[in-house]
Amino acid sequence: MDNKYDYFSPSNKLYMVVIAILITVIFFCKEFTIGFVAVIVYGILVVYNLKKSKLKKDEWIKFIENFSSKLDVATRNTLVKLPFPLIMVNNKGKILWYNQNASLMIEGEEILGQSINSIIKEFNVRLILDEKKNIFKQISIKDRYYNLYTSIVDTVDKETTADKVILAYFYDVTEMVRLEKYLKDNKESVILIEVDNMDEVVKTTEEDKKPLLIAEIERTINSYAQNLNSMIKKYSSNKYVITVQDKYIEQEIEKKFDILDNIRELSIGNKLSVTLSMGVGRGGETPLENYNLAMSAKDLALGRGGDQVVIKVGDKLSFFGGKTKEVEKRTKVRARVIAHALRDLINESSKVYIMGHKNPDIDCLGAAIGLHSVVRYLNKECYIVLDSNNNAVKHVLDKFKDEEEYQGTFINGDTYNGPLDENSLMILVDVHSKNYVQNYELIKDLKKIVIIDHHRKSTAFIEGALLSYIETYASSTSELVTEMLQYMIEKPKLKRIEAEALLAGICVDTKNFYFKTGVRTFEAAGFLRRLGADTIDVKKMFSDDLTTYINRAEILKAAQVENNIAIAICPPHMQDTVLAAQAADELLNITGIQASFVLVKIEDEVFISGRSLGEINVQLILEALGGGGHMTIAGARLEALSLEEVLSMLKSAIDKYLMEGEKK
Repeated sequence: MDNKYDYFSPSNKLYMVVIAILITVIFFCKEFTIGFVAVIVYGILVVYNLKKSKLKKDEWIKFIENFSSKLDVATRNTLVKLPFPLIMVNNKGKILWYNQNASLMIEGEEILGQSINSIIKEFNVRLILDEKKNIFKQISIKDRYYNLYTSIVDTVDKETTADKVILAYFYDVTEMVRLEKYLKDNKESVILIEVDNMDEVVKTTEEDKKPLLIAEIERTINSYAQNLNSMIKKYSSNKYVITVQDKYIEQEIEKKFDILDNIRELSIGNKLSVTLSMGVGRGGETPLENYNLAMSAKDLALGRGGDQVVIKVGDKLSFFGGKTKEVEKRTKVRARVIAHALRDLINESSKVYIMGHKNPDIDCLGAAIGLHSVVRYLNKECYIVLDSNNNAVKHVLDKFKDEEEYQGTFINGDTYNGPLDENSLMILVDVHSKNYVQNYELIKDLKKIVIIDHHRKSTAFIEGALLSYIETYASSTSELVTEMLQYMIEKPKLKRIEAEALLAGICVDTKNFYFKTGVRTFEAAGFLRRLGADTIDVKKMFSDDLTTYINRAEILKAAQVENNIAIAICPPHMQDTVLAAQAADELLNITGIQASFVLVKIEDEVFISGRSLGEINVQLILEALGGGGHMTIAGARLEALSLEEVLSMLKSAIDKYLMEGEKK
């Protein structure tokens, strides 16, 4: 530790050398008067530094003597000869002393008297003194890494308020950190790629350009894999598997997986944009584990509408992309396969239960009623688990109370506890998330579960379903059920009221055929119309009284618009999610508004209804708040938060979405 007693610090030595050189230059230029004055000033600076260094030396000696009086000879010798860097800090974080190895660690920098946080930001004096933390892992100092260990020693320094000294020992772990990084960077990850809409894109391309388009898609994907220095294998007409070092995954994350944009920009006579779904599995112990993670991630990407990347590390998920509209699939092959499989499951079950989401809407109820008609036709006992206190479906439910076939069909979802035997079948409609299902306790131990939904797949999806039919291109779950029942029963004959419930579900989720409406949507509506569904009766289901109309106008009046996005809050006396959804729809009728969000607080929960004309993805915005839905229609539910807190979170999510859009 002798170097600590030098008369000049490294910085002062540098200044004195520079001044000496300047004086030499002055004498060389024969400016003797100025030179002699400079020599006198130089001498004064030398004397001043000597006295200052002597004073600092005396302070060090005094501190060491006081500190050493508490230690035995062996301990003092250990501290002086310690092979590790050691820094002593008082209870205010001020550096009192450090040994030779610590000086080498900081490359000779003078730190005596400075705050320890000037070189180690992670150092927390209060946590150490409170004995809550005594180890700091992988601290970075001068391009090297150290594990920092601390201990506390009492002192007898009565002239200061410090009665405790912290000893900080540094253990160099640079090589271990670099080795870990090397192993992590070179660990193999798995990427699964699927061209979402290969068949649809090829069908809409001119005949002579189809081979060129297919070749360009394959060239783009192969070139992408080559840039990652990876191995790629095509195992189907539109599917690829890639094994790649993990460090390249980090690079792709920084670039937001621009392969999604590159493939979408391909234009060789195709009328539809080419989109990819990619699943990335990383962090697994074996290649098989990474493959399974990648498969699960790709399924989630497809379930969310495609055109996106999902990264899965254990149970942690990350999402990139997903900003384009879902493309309608013209073929009904999957609908027919699912319908036949569901019919077999119903025939094999003792009882059938149909359940939707919390606060069910008419799409949820319409789909449940459509499936109930099929189960009834197959002569199986069937129940619809429903929230009884819901204004959104009250008008439709009142109609079914007088129907003989529906006596005892509806059971309260909040209080019903069974009995459900192991051979009971539960069909979930318009929901696939654990957080939104009507009664999760009812199904968590059930073995036979079927999911029919049209929402983008969320991270909280219910696992273990025997049959999962999640089609994000569909306008509504009622549309999916309408297609399926045509394959489940020969010449189906629904009652008019049942057909109207299904048609009402389609009308609600498409906003009277404005949003997410495809060819298959109109085909389903046409089929229901042929079964006797009366459009006038459907219209009456959505008629509002004067009070509701005035309340909705009051919400619209209070809306604030920024960046073409309107945000409104329902007054305290308007606690109705249906009213909030209607207000969000109505806001889109105003010129210049591209998206709308309406908040309503009901007891301890805040509900958000989001709507968009397509340019802004409300599903991505509300997903950041734990919600979900579609690009144009989405919602969220937050508990134990005030309206002001939720509003602030919503605005932050919108700002983040807009900033990411600008970067692209």
